[in-house]
Amino acid sequence: MFHRLAILICLFLCINSSVAKGSTKYENNKHKRFYYACNYQTRKEVTFCSMMDKACPCKNQNQLATIAGCMDILNKTSERYLEPWVESCSYSNVTLEGDWFEQALDYYKSNAKAVSEIPNFNISVPIETPFILNRTRIDVYQESYRRFYNNLYDSIDYGAGLLGYWLLVLLLGAIFNWTKFLFPGLTKKMTNPVINFWRANVSLPATFKIKKSQEQQFLRVFSFLIPSRFESLVIFLFYCVTIWLNAMNLKAPKEEAMFESTYKAEIRYVGDRTGITATMMMPLVFLYAGRNNFLQWLVGWNYSTFVMYHRHTARVMFMLVVIHAVCYTIAFGSNYSSRVKYLYLKWGIAATVCGGLIMIQGMLYLRRRWYEVFLILHILLAVFWTIGAWYHVIDLGYIWLVYPAVAVWCFDRAVRIGRLISFGFPHADVTLLSDETLKVVIPKPSYWKSIPGGHAFIHFLKPTYFWQSHPFTFTDSVENNHSIVLYCKVKGGVTHSLYQSLAQAPGRTCKIRVSVEGPYGEATAAKYADTAVFMAGGNGIPGIYSEVVDIAKKTKGAQNKLKLQWVVREWRSLYWFYEELLNLRDTKIETTVYITQPSCHVFIDEFNNRFQGLERLEIEESETSNSEKECSINEIVKVEDNSSDEKQDSIKDITKIDDSSCEEKATSNRIIDVVKKELSHVTFKEGRPSIKDIVPQEIHESNGSVAFVTCGHSIMVDEIRYYCAKNVSNSEKKRVDFYEQIQVWA
Repeated sequence: MFHRLAILICLFLCINSSVAKGSTKYENNKHKRFYYACNYQTRKEVTFCSMMDKACPCKNQNQLATIAGCMDILNKTSERYLEPWVESCSYSNVTLEGDWFEQALDYYKSNAKAVSEIPNFNISVPIETPFILNRTRIDVYQESYRRFYNNLYDSIDYGAGLLGYWLLVLLLGAIFNWTKFLFPGLTKKMTNPVINFWRANVSLPATFKIKKSQEQQFLRVFSFLIPSRFESLVIFLFYCVTIWLNAMNLKAPKEEAMFESTYKAEIRYVGDRTGITATMMMPLVFLYAGRNNFLQWLVGWNYSTFVMYHRHTARVMFMLVVIHAVCYTIAFGSNYSSRVKYLYLKWGIAATVCGGLIMIQGMLYLRRRWYEVFLILHILLAVFWTIGAWYHVIDLGYIWLVYPAVAVWCFDRAVRIGRLISFGFPHADVTLLSDETLKVVIPKPSYWKSIPGGHAFIHFLKPTYFWQSHPFTFTDSVENNHSIVLYCKVKGGVTHSLYQSLAQAPGRTCKIRVSVEGPYGEATAAKYADTAVFMAGGNGIPGIYSEVVDIAKKTKGAQNKLKLQWVVREWRSLYWFYEELLNLRDTKIETTVYITQPSCHVFIDEFNNRFQGLERLEIEESETSNSEKECSINEIVKVEDNSSDEKQDSIKDITKIDDSSCEEKATSNRIIDVVKKELSHVTFKEGRPSIKDIVPQEIHESNGSVAFVTCGHSIMVDEIRYYCAKNVSNSEKKRVDFYEQIQVWA
């Protein structure tokens, strides 16, 4: 809790500091349009110096007086309106001191002449007297500059509106999240038809039918994930708000003075609007992608949800940048080749290219097949995107919009490094188990507190992959209170490299120096339900187990029911989680294990390594039926009395094979009997569970509210979500909640 508050306070102090500085400049710049319009009109109507002389409005007495007269006509002569003039002169190393404006204005009033008063007037020939500007055109120029600069200021407000949209979404999410923890009794009563309709049709289900966590395919290469229906609604509204705020109030005046045409003016307005709003979205994009995102704790959404929002906000930000770039290309027209030589434009182009590459290499198809390559490129491209944005806006006065994004990234990295250092770099016991699962036992510091159902990122400190970190759910060791245990399924990358090393190691175990970054995540509100059903599949059991055990410890004597259901493929799958299952004996957790392929006994003899002494395998003959001890050859082949000698020899060979098969089958059955005997507190069921029947059955058997918590294969998770949504409205008016621990972000 403390570290989250520290991060939150530091982050807001940094952001508020940059916003305060930026807003001050923003307020000061609101008044500079009057001077710029007068100066621009002066250059268009009369010549005092060479066009290349940028300091002319500051040191030429006649141009100084002409602009002063224009400002006097507009009645904009106070200090705040003259400040942009003084600032502009300082860039040309000219200092305006004393009562310079009063002197210039007096000189204007005494000596200014109109066009008709100057013999042989030629706009390209410098004159030696103050000039009276066309009064009608003053209004035209001022209106053009008003529209142009107001669009810049409005863009800041509209960018804030985009952030405000997310603030509203997050605020509502936080309210709903904390209501479950602070007012659990009220939550249980929230089962009226309106709320049930919303939860059953919007907040719980997948967007389309049943698939949410499962990967969708389009033309094989184009893989994607579809968010939940509520998340899709949030994203859809975000796109709508983005389009609305970037399209409104962009009308140029009928008589345009700044640009060649009204069309060019409006193109420039769109370019400025999209560029500013895109830059303002950067902190949000970085925050959603960060591991140390305090919003996870505040709103109660898991990391994969924020990563999903990160992807969509990043896509919107990039599209705004593309529109910004295209509009400026059109606005520059024939001058583009000369403009592109400027440093700020080169960095802007570099940032845009990096953003485009991020969009391509971030495709789900590439992420899942070459994740480590994706991650390295993603970070490098994001760094160059930020550098490009920094140098693109630093001279344009918008660098203060980039500060918060850099602050968010730096804080996240600093906290991650701090977590690694604080955890230390202990030696972990890494063991390769029979079903290609790595068991990693890591000593933890005394002050390191586990989060039930949480996950952590582990670094295996080997020269070839020390820089890689992978997320895994974990549980506290049942054998040593000062250790945590991670179970890692062997796939590709680091886990495959470890698999190859351990397969050759004695006892398939070794010690590896590691470091752990975490814990991340939050426990669900399932502990407040009258019945909590935890359903895990395969390697999804550690996080589920840690949370249900934590609830059982904290609610001893309470009337709530806790149920743990684990779906595994075969009997050997129990091998790597055997101690944890034994640990459930003296708890109130009702445990059920589903064996989907009970007849598969591959590697089941490895249970001998766990059993203490062969006497545990010596089951009395009376406990085993004759049908289990004997296999008749007649069940395999039918023997005729007048069989030839050749047939008799074949039968003898088959008999030998069958005897071996019978012996293996008997051994497997004896091991399974020992497992069932030792895990007598666990109910074993053969076959796949029927989620369609389990969900309504658990709701019916509960004395009140029911919460389903799940982690496992995406198909199972999606199915549980689907039937929970279907049963939100039930005849018994019981509250039904659904929580998923599965983290799908790659």
